[in-house]
Amino acid sequence: MSRLRIAVLGGTGFVGSSLCERLAMAGHEVRVLTRHRERHRELLVLPTAQVIEADVHNPVVLKREFQGMDVVVNLVGILNESGRGGKGFERAHAELPAKVVQACRQSGVTRLLHMSALHASPDGPSHYLRSKGRGEQIVQEAESHTLHVTSFRPSVIFGPRDSFTNRFAGLLRQVPFVFPLACASARLQPVYVADVVQAFVLALERRATFGKRYNLCGPQIYCLREIVAYLARQLGLKRHILPLNDTLSYLQAAVLQFAPGKPFTPDNYRSLHVASVCEAPFPVIFGITPSRFDEIVPTYIPYVNS
Repeated sequence: MSRLRIAVLGGTGFVGSSLCERLAMAGHEVRVLTRHRERHRELLVLPTAQVIEADVHNPVVLKREFQGMDVVVNLVGILNESGRGGKGFERAHAELPAKVVQACRQSGVTRLLHMSALHASPDGPSHYLRSKGRGEQIVQEAESHTLHVTSFRPSVIFGPRDSFTNRFAGLLRQVPFVFPLACASARLQPVYVADVVQAFVLALERRATFGKRYNLCGPQIYCLREIVAYLARQLGLKRHILPLNDTLSYLQAAVLQFAPGKPFTPDNYRSLHVASVCEAPFPVIFGITPSRFDEIVPTYIPYVNS
């Protein structure tokens, strides 16, 4: 693989930091655009990495920072917004990809990798899935002889610094005896962060991925209750998982949306009504055997908040 100049949006997040580390270790020049440069010293020490404080929602800034880049990777995503009307989701998931596409064209960037979400659709039941669907559509429609695009649609991503298994682990430690769980029957197919990152890296120069969308899932399907019960066992905690019915699940979301960090919201509730599972195995083109949830989680969860 040739040495590439790669601009990464969302490079300071869970997936982004893993991707930037992999790209830097492979010798690529990485330019990470972030709102708060000094908060991410772990990226500053990476060889060949450059961390720049920038407003990624400003088209002028994007055009400037994309100059001279071979590839742009957009990983920007939010699970919750500051309001409740969908404007925050639309700004992050649909308006930003449109600005990224425009800046790529203006700056002569010829390759764009985009992070979408499994079952994202303009007709989805939640602001999250609808906005992700619109953003993905914008990116895919930009495929041309001058800009080659690829979108990735992962199920829930897990790993040592995730906000999924770690959040539930933290809650399990805080809530004694009985753990009330909304949407307990929601079906998920968790995919390991290293496998997602590897798919991005392998797609960089593979012409066969141009214009394509790829669903990314792990090898195991769980319901949410099974995952939470498994995490409790890994933590050595005796917890009775109490599944809430649909009405109580929504009520819990309506209350917790006002808690610090918004641990669960009505939009999350609506997203969980769509099974986050793949109809096919991990894309063969990447040659990756996806890691098992029950083999990776024990390597980090027992040490959460210990």
